[in-house]
Amino acid sequence: MLKQYVVDAFADKLFEGNPAAICVMQTWADDKLMQLIAMENNLSETAFTVKEGEHYKLRWFTPGGEIDLCGHATLATAFVLMNYVDKNMTKVHFQTLSGELIVTKTDDFYELDFPRFQLQQADITEQMTQVIGFKPVEAWLGRDLICVLEHEEQISKVKIDLENAKKLPGLLLHVSAKSSQYDCISRSFAPKLGVIEDPVCGSGHCHIAPLWSEKLKKSKLVARQASSRGGTLHCSVDKLRVKLAGKAILYSVAELQLPSF
Repeated sequence: MLKQYVVDAFADKLFEGNPAAICVMQTWADDKLMQLIAMENNLSETAFTVKEGEHYKLRWFTPGGEIDLCGHATLATAFVLMNYVDKNMTKVHFQTLSGELIVTKTDDFYELDFPRFQLQQADITEQMTQVIGFKPVEAWLGRDLICVLEHEEQISKVKIDLENAKKLPGLLLHVSAKSSQYDCISRSFAPKLGVIEDPVCGSGHCHIAPLWSEKLKKSKLVARQASSRGGTLHCSVDKLRVKLAGKAILYSVAELQLPSF
């Protein structure tokens, strides 16, 4: 049997933010099994972690495959380790496909130290407009594609053409706008990974926060993910890194009935 936690990350209360499943293991399971668990959970991310020496190695699986960086599942994993594995821990170093990631706990907040994606401005295409339903005023490309919309009210009205979204450049698609209540507001979609909409996307804000940091001439931002669940990210941006801070809440603990465990 394998214990699995489900945690709402970047959430101030239960049923907000982005849920992630977390499996803390003694040894690594087969990649195929981890993928099957992620598919069975059908959450945007299932994270698997194993302690190796003084650090933890961390991997993230979507229903559509392994991914190189995930913010909310990293926060959720740190939350589980600090509250249910080692309650004296206030900082954890993760070894990942994106290098070393550090999460630090301060009171109820968990701050992630992540790499910053470098963005290049892209041409606005008719295909982008068709996929989003609104014509972007700007488009930017890093690992993901960001389409900037003119008005924040448009963000909640976006209805993605999922099949055609798979033809756009970038791994994920983010739509974003300047916000009156927050610094920026966004939504994130990942049909290429089997995820229709990511409720709160940490790695996406390694694109979104630097973009709005440059636009607003601010190094510290409060960003709102405007999914149906919603979530708030406190962002700090420098030339190479992005720090994302938020809260997390435990939803469930289960035992997976796996013969090898």
